[in-house]
Amino acid sequence: MKAAVLHEAKTPLVIEDLEMDACGPNEVRIQVAASGLCHSDYHFISGDMPFIVPGMAMVPGHEVAGIVIEVGDGVRGVRRDDHVVTCLSSYCGHCRQCAIGLSYRCVARPVRAAGERPRLSLRGKPVRQMGGLGGFAEEVLVHESAVAIMPKEMPLDRAAVLGCAVVTGVGAAINTAKVRPGDTVVVVGCGGVGLNVIQGAVLCGAQTVIAVDQVPTKLELARRFGATHAFAGDALTVEAVKALTRGGVDHAFEAVGLQVTQQLAFSMLGVGGLLTLIGVPRVGASLSLPGLLPALLTEQRVQGSIMGSSVFQQDLPRFARMYLDGRLKLDELVSQRIALDDINAGFAAMLGGAVARTVVVFDEVLRASRRPA
Repeated sequence: MKAAVLHEAKTPLVIEDLEMDACGPNEVRIQVAASGLCHSDYHFISGDMPFIVPGMAMVPGHEVAGIVIEVGDGVRGVRRDDHVVTCLSSYCGHCRQCAIGLSYRCVARPVRAAGERPRLSLRGKPVRQMGGLGGFAEEVLVHESAVAIMPKEMPLDRAAVLGCAVVTGVGAAINTAKVRPGDTVVVVGCGGVGLNVIQGAVLCGAQTVIAVDQVPTKLELARRFGATHAFAGDALTVEAVKALTRGGVDHAFEAVGLQVTQQLAFSMLGVGGLLTLIGVPRVGASLSLPGLLPALLTEQRVQGSIMGSSVFQQDLPRFARMYLDGRLKLDELVSQRIALDDINAGFAAMLGGAVARTVVVFDEVLRASRRPA
């Protein structure tokens, strides 16, 4: 099975032939049709996020859509030939967070134990799957709790981005921040996640949705996703946003993960405003915000959001239906489709800021997914 393998940080991904173990209990084997490139993957490639197991090669990738080709013993609710999307929010179902309905916060995500055979190996050595998924591959072997079933009519090259970019962005607006009709919103960082925060805020009925990004093409895209105003993130942005909203926004979303953009987003809050942090920072990064005394006196708040606070096995099929009904933009989100062999060029395009989302596609699987049952 071919996969794009990261052997060490700050080196290109290498296409390797990996061995995949047999499907174990509660596991699902999926033939990959499409797999999206996310900045979270690049954090491992760049070294901003260290390897979970030092010295062990890893397959990045977590926005996977495909067709189930095998299920292990004990699997419930997922069947062979189902069309599915994976998500990082696998869960144990038993910890306190799972028990209170917050499975996206699970503290005991299911993995194969240290003494068990690895799911993936290369020349006899184990290979790790990012987030238990490892989506830059022809096939993935995952725990059933990482899988959501899609309607068969959902195009899988667009379904892939539901698993992270959409659920993280749209979910942050709907679930985490709970944007209300008439609210004012600013989104700092208009990549794949930020664009989905924008359309999530629009779906919530926000009155004013302001996009902030230094890349003009991303601001153009933001307007297509529903932004009412767009600013370049320069020194005048805070003053302009506060003038536009008569004092500051109800909600600010930061989708970059840098201290400077966190501070920028916080500075645009109005009285009682809420900053929701979505962008993944470097390991060890600190949060430093300006004007804490005024923030205290005006009840401004800061919160994090993980995977859009979504119970994804319910939300992803709902989002797919919204796309099929014309209420959610996904066609505009997928900027380019590439082959697995071109994955390093795909990351270069992402860093250049010219694309919203790049998706690795496996054409034969995509064609098979479109055939009538």
